[in-house]
Amino acid sequence: MYLIFDTETTGLPKRWDAPISDLDNWPRCIQIAWQLHDNLGNCIEHQDYLVQPEGFNIPYDAEKIHGISTELAQEQGVPLVDVLEKFNAALNKTKFVVGQNVGFDLNIMGAEFIRADIANKLQELPVLDTCTEHTAELCQLPGGRYGKFKLPTLTELHEFLFNVPFAEAHNATADVEATTRCFFELIRLEEFTKEQLEVQPDYFKNFKEANPSEIQLIGLKHINLKQESAKIKKQIQSLQTDAEPSKVEIAQNIQELKEVDFVHLHNHSQFSVLQSTISIKDLVANTAKQKMPAVALTDHANMMGAFHFVKEVTNHNKAIKAKNEELIAKGETPTEKEIKPIVGCEFFVCEDRLDKTRKDNGYQIVFLAKTKKGYHNLAKLSSSAYTEGFYYVPRVDKAIIEKHKEDLIVLTGNLYGEVPSKVLNVGESQAEEALLWWKEQFGDDLYIELMRHNQEDENRVNSVLVEFSKKHNIKLVATNNAYYAEKQDANAHDILLCVKDGEKQATPIGRGRGYRYGLPNQEYYFKSSDEMKLLFKDIPEAISNIEEVVNKIEDYQLAREVLLPKFDIPHAFENEDDYLRHITYEGAKKRYEVLTDEIKERLDFELDVIKKTGYPGYFLIVEDFIREARKMDVSVGPGRGSAAGSVVAYCLWITNIDPLKYNLLFERFLNPDRVSMPDIDIDFDDEGRGRVMDYVINKYGSSQVAQIITYGTMAAKSSIRDTARVLDLPLFDADRIAKLIPTMSKLGKIFGYDEKQLSKAFRAEDLEKVNQLLNISDGEDLEAETVNLARILEGSVRNTGIHACGVIITPSDITDFVPVATAKDSDLYVTQFDNSVVEDAGLLKMDFLGLKTLTLIKDTVKIVKAKHNVLLDPDNFPLDDEKTYELFQRGDTVGIFQYESAGMQKHLRDLKPTVFDDLIAMNALYRPGPMEYIPSFIRRKHGEEEIVYDLPDMEDNLKETYGITVYQEQVMLLSQRLANFTKGEADVLRKAMGKKILSVLDKMKPKFLEGGEKNGHPKDVLEKIWKDWEAFASYAFNKSHSTCYAWIAYQTAYLKAHYPAEYMAAVLSNNMNDIKQVTFFMEECKRMKLNVLGPDVNESYYKFSVNKDNAVRFGMGAIKGVGHGAVVTIVENRKKDGNYKSIFDFAKRIDLRAANKKAFENLALAGGFDCFDNTHRAQYFSDEGDGITFLEKAIKYGAKHQENENSAQVSLFGDASDVQIAEPLVPPCEEWGTMEKLAREKEVVGIYISGHPLDDFRVEMNTFCNATLAFFKNLEPYVNRELCFGGVVTDVQHRVSKQGKGWALFTLEDYTDSFEFRIFGEEYLRFRHFFVKNSFVFVKVRVNEGWTNKDTGKKSDPRIQFNSFQLLHDVMETYAKKLSIQLDIKDLQEKRINILNDLFKMHEGNHALNFVIYDNDEKLKLNMSSRKQKVKISQELLDELASNDVFYKLN
Repeated sequence: MYLIFDTETTGLPKRWDAPISDLDNWPRCIQIAWQLHDNLGNCIEHQDYLVQPEGFNIPYDAEKIHGISTELAQEQGVPLVDVLEKFNAALNKTKFVVGQNVGFDLNIMGAEFIRADIANKLQELPVLDTCTEHTAELCQLPGGRYGKFKLPTLTELHEFLFNVPFAEAHNATADVEATTRCFFELIRLEEFTKEQLEVQPDYFKNFKEANPSEIQLIGLKHINLKQESAKIKKQIQSLQTDAEPSKVEIAQNIQELKEVDFVHLHNHSQFSVLQSTISIKDLVANTAKQKMPAVALTDHANMMGAFHFVKEVTNHNKAIKAKNEELIAKGETPTEKEIKPIVGCEFFVCEDRLDKTRKDNGYQIVFLAKTKKGYHNLAKLSSSAYTEGFYYVPRVDKAIIEKHKEDLIVLTGNLYGEVPSKVLNVGESQAEEALLWWKEQFGDDLYIELMRHNQEDENRVNSVLVEFSKKHNIKLVATNNAYYAEKQDANAHDILLCVKDGEKQATPIGRGRGYRYGLPNQEYYFKSSDEMKLLFKDIPEAISNIEEVVNKIEDYQLAREVLLPKFDIPHAFENEDDYLRHITYEGAKKRYEVLTDEIKERLDFELDVIKKTGYPGYFLIVEDFIREARKMDVSVGPGRGSAAGSVVAYCLWITNIDPLKYNLLFERFLNPDRVSMPDIDIDFDDEGRGRVMDYVINKYGSSQVAQIITYGTMAAKSSIRDTARVLDLPLFDADRIAKLIPTMSKLGKIFGYDEKQLSKAFRAEDLEKVNQLLNISDGEDLEAETVNLARILEGSVRNTGIHACGVIITPSDITDFVPVATAKDSDLYVTQFDNSVVEDAGLLKMDFLGLKTLTLIKDTVKIVKAKHNVLLDPDNFPLDDEKTYELFQRGDTVGIFQYESAGMQKHLRDLKPTVFDDLIAMNALYRPGPMEYIPSFIRRKHGEEEIVYDLPDMEDNLKETYGITVYQEQVMLLSQRLANFTKGEADVLRKAMGKKILSVLDKMKPKFLEGGEKNGHPKDVLEKIWKDWEAFASYAFNKSHSTCYAWIAYQTAYLKAHYPAEYMAAVLSNNMNDIKQVTFFMEECKRMKLNVLGPDVNESYYKFSVNKDNAVRFGMGAIKGVGHGAVVTIVENRKKDGNYKSIFDFAKRIDLRAANKKAFENLALAGGFDCFDNTHRAQYFSDEGDGITFLEKAIKYGAKHQENENSAQVSLFGDASDVQIAEPLVPPCEEWGTMEKLAREKEVVGIYISGHPLDDFRVEMNTFCNATLAFFKNLEPYVNRELCFGGVVTDVQHRVSKQGKGWALFTLEDYTDSFEFRIFGEEYLRFRHFFVKNSFVFVKVRVNEGWTNKDTGKKSDPRIQFNSFQLLHDVMETYAKKLSIQLDIKDLQEKRINILNDLFKMHEGNHALNFVIYDNDEKLKLNMSSRKQKVKISQELLDELASNDVFYKLN
């Protein structure tokens, strides 16, 4: 006998793996149907029962699926006990239980038997299921897990077996009938085995005889349960008409609500990452627009926006207050309302936040902070959600809520809240039970949240929630769960959700495979008060109760004074002030030979300010870790920013520049009149920075140290690309639109400007692109939609990261102060507040910056020590070193920190700096704005322009910069000197001028004029000075910072001037991972006449080094595939036993576990083995027909040798070492040609080392080319121009089009770039013979405008027209017409003339020869053509001229 059965239930279990005895987990049975059949498929009995619900109701979500309402089951159902008895009787008759995915039904009925305490054999009977891996293989439906076929649904199985789909009724009777048909058809097709069915071998034969054709349905009548439920509902509703409020009542409600303020208590901002489009600014602006007295921020699980939110509201309130006071003063009535910020959070509340064995995203519950204490409890909960509860989402549980529930208000949440969700999915009694737990915890601070988004499920839930509210006396509040600001933003918000899930918008919204998440309609926006009042006109208390919630919330600020961690001081000192004073004076004795009164006065002034402002601990903390850093051999920078103005910092070795010597001001760093957190940013060498951070973490404990979060927002280009992806706009079009946005521009700005502002803001070429973008947005097509939606999404938080160098240190556990999160790239906590507000929130922030230049100085010092045994001390380089200034005067500053740009080099050559002050000034002047003062500065230095001071008193302060105000410090000192400003006022003035704060400047100007006049200065001159300052002060630079960085630059220049090879080796090492930079610096080495040699196993280290011949040797670390371990073993063995003599000696000695075959091969290709005379590179890769290369044989030889050595050590007699293994023979083969050799070098290093293929044509490339391949990355600027360029052909692919015409792809490479060209038609036929790999070509092309698309009017990219190809070999001959020799009149000596004469005789030919003689002193130039002497211009001649230092020009 076979019993086929199916059930319908109240929902799904929370845990599928729970035992059936866990009765709370398993839903209730509300319908059961079964059929009992004999062995041959004849129906013996069929039954179908609805079950009367006792003590539970049928949730809406379940009713939606099967149509059985609680009312229908009550009216037509049978008591459960009766059903179970009948079902038990059927079970006793059967041998098997059968079903589709029957495991679920077995558990449901098993749990019901336990509830009724009825003995049964359901769990013991053998099971036959029609939904198995076997039927999945039969149906072969794609989309299963782990690449398998998916398990078929009943419909899919039915369709496979009978070619007719079965419309699943989710009615147990119909499902059983279809399952029965499928089951017996599977038996007829022998898809079950005789073992599974426990039958005799002839069973299938007998079954087929009894059922010769396809199995048919038995034809039972099925009730449409949904229609039946609807009928009963109608009857009930017709009886309940009295419950509805009358029209009069509603009109009265509307009238009463007019006077009531509505406030949104449930809103999400962009900090609910990729789930909301509302920015904090929009949230506050919309609240103000709707004249609402308060607004809440309730992001998902995080509080990242909390500080920004409170700050934005506070700023808004300040502006409103000022506006209202103005109106009152005028006798008018204030119109604007101040807003109360309500900080909240919507948490995911799961069963157990620490359980990460199963996915449980929990229920979404809204919490609001009543007070500052409540805010801290929210922060604790949010921190715990990330640090302990994160599993798919950040989660909390009820245990931690009980711990941190004080001063919190709870709203029951949306449909995913515990109470509404249980109403919909589990049952009303369970929902009520949950509600009572929240009431027990929060009492009157629990509110039931009602929402109306015109959704049937909400309406169902709301009626139950209103009942709960009355029954348990819990007040209702109306919310709207806002995710976007305006209704029209709904589509943009939907796109944002698609970006989050990586979906296309075309995918339908729903659950399960083939669907995506999305909001059900467009009602989730920030609705107006009137809209909300209208929605809840029948439940007015849901609106009026909001006022009670708002009144419970206190006003509080999140900004606070900075809290410093406690610093342990020695017992001998009473407090931190005393200890700081002691160590400062101890340091001062070492720093200064004599402590003069001036020094003491300055130290006392600084220490007093530090004491007054309460920051001695800060200095002690910084001094401590900087001292430790130096102990750990980490390079520390001389200081940066305004901290270098502190003598205390200098005496503590926090900084390394003497502020008194350079007139640097302490009040620029710490204003005595206003307490603002000092900011000491510290540079460490980038390799040691991590070690200093580890020290700080260990000292203060990981619970008190955190890194700072960063918010990765959607920039203009990425918002276009993301939107395009979701809307399915082709990648090519998306890319084209994104490229129309000028770098660093924002869509908001572009679309916010008028024509005039646009032309001001953008350069001509950018303006054209911007206008194209504006035109696209005016269209009606997909491109226009993409641009306009991207505008709304721009600025959304896309992800979070970690601030590269910011570290927070707190006095106790960090979660006592701010909420924290975790980040995948860090073991430390990460603050949820970002860098812009973290200090305002009262946290001590330290910037640990990694400065590559410090590593560079450190590396150079090491190389010099290793090579010359001289230990340099960069901190004590003399500041009057001639060689160093000569280097600056020549502009040889490639690789010199802050001074390496071409513009800076030009200015240095003009300035010819002679003192350190010149370098400080150039560093300050070389930036947009003050740059225009550089020519005047240079002329004044050289006495070519008069140095004028507006007042004689100004000379003292402006002398060092030749009368030009360069530094903010000069403005500060002059305001004190001319107008008696205090130090604090001078700093306020500096800040106001720098940031153009007009309100402050207007207050300070009269004070300046008054003070100046008192000191006897004329008013008109003072007015002029003030005007000049206003114009220049926003450009004026911080001298402290400029001095520190000029000092680092001076140290690098000193090293480059005295130890050029060592310095350049360090520069190359520090740029080892950037091949373009390596190429650039190798060019500089060539210019400096420094040889850069390829890698060599007998000389190279991991980094670049200098050999005994003073040449720079390539670092082995720069070769791909040669790891750090391989280099270590090579260097160690070389140091221990001397240089390697051959490849065999090398393979014998190094650790072959650290250096694998790839390392050997790449070393050989890069030239690492060129030092072994008897082998060349090609031989290492040659085999003698056996398929094993010589290099592999050498490695095997080495391995065998090492094996023997080891076994000899183990042997008792030590005699095994006598056995000599024969060295493999070096195979004879031809050497590689230059091109192959260079190409292979490039393969493993990324650049050509031993030369460049184009080196032979350098003159041609420089003289006859007006373009490089880099031009082709953006051809717009070169439209309608002819470009000439040269290069080597590195790749060629000849193709044939569909029309049978030939075309080609060919790649050209020059010194810096490579580019792939396409050539078609006539041009291809004319020039294809030039497309030979490794050939050197000279090409002329014309850049034409792109085609215009007639339909869209859009232009394509510019087109290239190939005009001519030529081999570079022939260029000199074709284009060189004349050689001009340039000679200084001083060089016209007999010896030089004879050399030139001999040279020209040796190279006689047909090219014209010309001489240009010049006299620099007299500024004269004389052109002379040689009539008789003609020359043949060739590479040899030009090389000879260059070697004799003769300047020439080709025409």
